[in-house]
Amino acid sequence: MKMQRRAFTLAALATPFALQAAEPVKVGFLVKQAEEPWFQDEWKFAEQAAKDKGFTLVKIGIPNGEKTLAAIDNLAAQKAVGLVICAPDVKLGVAINRAAKRHKLKVMSVDDQLVDGAGKPIADIPHMGISGYEIGKQVGAGLLAEIKARGWKLEEVGVLRVAYDQLPTGRERTMGAADALKAAGMPAANIIDAPQAKTDTESAFNAANIAFTKNAKFKKWVAFGLNDEAALGAVRAGEGRGIKADAMLAIGIGGSQTALNEFTKPTPTGFFGTVLISPKRHGYETATMVFEWATQGKQPPAVTLTSGVLMTRQNQADIRKQMGL
Repeated sequence: MKMQRRAFTLAALATPFALQAAEPVKVGFLVKQAEEPWFQDEWKFAEQAAKDKGFTLVKIGIPNGEKTLAAIDNLAAQKAVGLVICAPDVKLGVAINRAAKRHKLKVMSVDDQLVDGAGKPIADIPHMGISGYEIGKQVGAGLLAEIKARGWKLEEVGVLRVAYDQLPTGRERTMGAADALKAAGMPAANIIDAPQAKTDTESAFNAANIAFTKNAKFKKWVAFGLNDEAALGAVRAGEGRGIKADAMLAIGIGGSQTALNEFTKPTPTGFFGTVLISPKRHGYETATMVFEWATQGKQPPAVTLTSGVLMTRQNQADIRKQMGL
């Protein structure tokens, strides 16, 4: 009896140490603009993956290069096994790769693909992104369908390309839309570039305002940019100049809360739709891939490109349900 009690006591004493030893596997998820709805949704789905697969997600916002490298050091100190990253500047790729390798961390990029000093994608960092050009073509197709439905003549329509060309995916998206419009017969001279300083609504508003001032001859407009905020900025600038919903047609990209807020307004605005990209895939799948790569040796595909679907005021409830939102 005494021997049994002693064995039980030793087992009981050992239990806390056993639990301590089996620390949860940690995976980092680093994003450049943590306050943006898109990244909030990515984090939400990445947390779902962590819950389903049995690891801990460490979420860190990285608005600049210094904070990016500090975050990687932070993850290493927490004994993380890897990280998913959407960097504030894709040209940080070499520094990010070097830091991850130094700490023996698996690294995968999401949304924006990391590049080397020559601007070429870094081959040994797997990437999940969006085919920016194809998404842009979807925007162009959506605009064309609605132009036709409204009975507008292409030659009478001004096209506002709210541009953020320093980000490769931003240029790809807007050029895809512009090319789709030109292929359908839109005069190239009708396409007006409106460069924005940042990727938010205010910067798009300012850029669009200047473009509308310089091109007052157009009474009907279509607008697009790299995200929902760019399209909405153009709509707000148009409203300020008396360009109402019946003369403005904008399609964004992202399917963000920004778009949903427009759809729920009692009176439709010039913000016609958004190409919804799935934050579920970008959050859930990338976090799972890094976890399985680090723990099971399953290396993710070199590149995974996702596409989107046009969401409007009419179909948004059904589309969001299909996407798990």
